[in-house]
Amino acid sequence: MNISVIGTGYVGLVVGACLAETGNDVVCADVVAAKIENLKKNVLPIYEPGLEDLVARNQQDGRLSFTTDIPAAVASADVLFIAVGTPSDEDGSADLQHVLNVARLIGRSMTRELVIVTKSTVPVGTAGKVAAEVARHASFPFHMCSNPEFLKEGAAVDDFMKPDRVVLGVDSEQARSVMGDIYAPFVRTGNPVIFMDIASAEMTKYAANGMLATRISFMNDVANLCELVGADVDMVRRGIGSDSRIGPSFLFPGPGYGGSCFPKDVKALIRTAVEIDTDLLVLAAVERVNEKQKRLLAAKLLAAFDGNVEGRHIAVWGLAFKPQTDDMRDAPSLTLIETLLEAGATVCAHDPAAMHEARHKLGDRITFAETNYEALAGADALVVVTDWNEYRHPDFGRVRESLSQPIIVDGRNLYDPAKMRELGFGYYSIGRASVEHMVAERVSGTA
Repeated sequence: MNISVIGTGYVGLVVGACLAETGNDVVCADVVAAKIENLKKNVLPIYEPGLEDLVARNQQDGRLSFTTDIPAAVASADVLFIAVGTPSDEDGSADLQHVLNVARLIGRSMTRELVIVTKSTVPVGTAGKVAAEVARHASFPFHMCSNPEFLKEGAAVDDFMKPDRVVLGVDSEQARSVMGDIYAPFVRTGNPVIFMDIASAEMTKYAANGMLATRISFMNDVANLCELVGADVDMVRRGIGSDSRIGPSFLFPGPGYGGSCFPKDVKALIRTAVEIDTDLLVLAAVERVNEKQKRLLAAKLLAAFDGNVEGRHIAVWGLAFKPQTDDMRDAPSLTLIETLLEAGATVCAHDPAAMHEARHKLGDRITFAETNYEALAGADALVVVTDWNEYRHPDFGRVRESLSQPIIVDGRNLYDPAKMRELGFGYYSIGRASVEHMVAERVSGTA
């Protein structure tokens, strides 16, 4: 099948490469010439495990190509995916200007009957706006489909190739048939392709991310309460996660969610409700909790230094909002670093994948280390922000020798509090009772 993907960002690039992998002829188009030239050389604009090999192999085999000629990409397509960005406006609503600009180009450039798929995360009603814009210019029939993506950064290729489910909102039997054929190779193990109306498909994406963001904020709220009452959030997490009605996913406390999806989609869903004069009270609270949680690591570090970090030098491990990605959009590390700089501290940071992006965002306001241990040199404390595997089992003797003061703020609860105290560290984590409290409970027989 001849497929074109407009937009070569995170979603568009994964979609195009994976669809080419199953034998389709795929053209990925973008207006940024430098990005397209790099992609032709197999130089990707993002870090995503497995994607570079997928792009290189399918380009070599002639199934995947890249172009800046969007009208030509439209003209050659039987199916066209719209995967351009939908950033948040100042009021939290999704900015649809790029989506609607593409819709105009589609209408002017299509040369045959076409299935148009909105792959970008868009509010309910967007497919209708796209269809209206295309219809103003089109001379050929077309069919609309909403196909929300559920790709986890760091596992996007596997998520696309082996999806838990595929959601397809369609407006015709033609769209249903074509899209069913496209996704058939990905669901041979029996995972469902769920057909529905377009509005329900558009809402499904936002509702899914809203639910996951809610679980994260809920557990962060619980973790903060655990600290105050002497409970251990890791034990609580295991206790509630073993309930089949709840399950263990997205129950780990941390410094707040970030990335390209949760912050933007929660805001957009709240804004959708505002526009129809109603409230989403739970999601409004989820957003407030998350903004508060992002300030937690800085607060713990300040507490370790009696409220004053002026002149202190702080090492930071982890800049991306999660491991296995270089994405720093709304990353908790940015809130931490900005707070430390405003308080008069200096920062040296390390991340296995996000250093280039961090330099773009932070410039020379902080320093960067080639290794995680190099970041510790001369530091008064270490803050662990992202749970990369290489941070899970460090040489603590080396860490202690490198730090001028043995203070660790662990934003991901990677280390055992009792062990850290035995090793002589001042150790601060999230939602876990202090060692002194646990020892007192054991002595009294209440643990």
